[in-house]
Amino acid sequence: MNTREQLLALNDELRRLKAEGNRTISVSPEAMQALRDALADAPEEDGRSGFTPDANVALAVSEPSGVKPDPQPVRTFVLPTPAPVVAAKPALPPRPDVVLPDGDKPTRWNALREIVLNDPTCRQNVHPGKQVVFGVGNLDTAIMFVGEAPGADEEDQGEPFVGRAGQLLNRMIKAMGLDRSQVYIGNILNWRPAMGARNADGSQTGNRPPTQEEMACCLPFIRAQIAIIQPKVIVALGKTAVDGLLGPDRFKSMGAARGSWHEYAGTPLRATYHPSYLLRQEGLVSAAAKKIKRDAWEDLLAVMERAGVTISDKQRNYFL
Repeated sequence: MNTREQLLALNDELRRLKAEGNRTISVSPEAMQALRDALADAPEEDGRSGFTPDANVALAVSEPSGVKPDPQPVRTFVLPTPAPVVAAKPALPPRPDVVLPDGDKPTRWNALREIVLNDPTCRQNVHPGKQVVFGVGNLDTAIMFVGEAPGADEEDQGEPFVGRAGQLLNRMIKAMGLDRSQVYIGNILNWRPAMGARNADGSQTGNRPPTQEEMACCLPFIRAQIAIIQPKVIVALGKTAVDGLLGPDRFKSMGAARGSWHEYAGTPLRATYHPSYLLRQEGLVSAAAKKIKRDAWEDLLAVMERAGVTISDKQRNYFL
């Protein structure tokens, strides 16, 4: 991973931390110096620095306890982000609710899939040579998972959750005693949100959450999928899915949303951490990382119980 990719990864992580309500992070002097060196080495593009300040995602950085403080121990860290694209995209058009033909679930689902895959706005926003992504799975399932937006692997294959986060989701489903083919998986957004500046070959490094405008454009599609499938339980994976289904002002953080039951259009909804967030806990042995994993599993146990899936003693004792 080159310096630019590392800084973009840092950018994504700090955005996630701020979205979850964090306002400060503890950074050692050695790490701060390494970050300064990385910023100094950031490549120049068109005579400009490869990264520009973004005050909207600034976090306060404090020295950890036990370290001799500087004269100003709390500093504002200005998050590096890629230079924005000069040409602004046109505003997305408002979208009415989707009208589907009468018929059984497969008939209505196939009609909706054709609508989404051929939707002019979706096709306009999908990356060149990539695919609009539509939901997949069992139309008669009791459990429906809803994520936020496709990533690079998803837009390549036209299917949600097929990359690293998707592989972890598959393992989570398997731990529930189920198979991916027994559930349904969809996303709030049907295309991969553009990051702005791109690599020389036109590719995109990193992902970002969808904007409210983008979500509003695609929400009728995921709502229609829920209406067709009529699951017993909806699992919202991550804060963006929670915001899309329950409203952007309902919860300030993922921690406030998870751990209890909510309702979407009369269907029980459980919010839990996105698999990409859980991937960041892999290899960590801290009490906080273990708690995150256990909390996510507790959410899935609650989903299993609500959906009528048998829970073994072994499953109840995972992560304990």
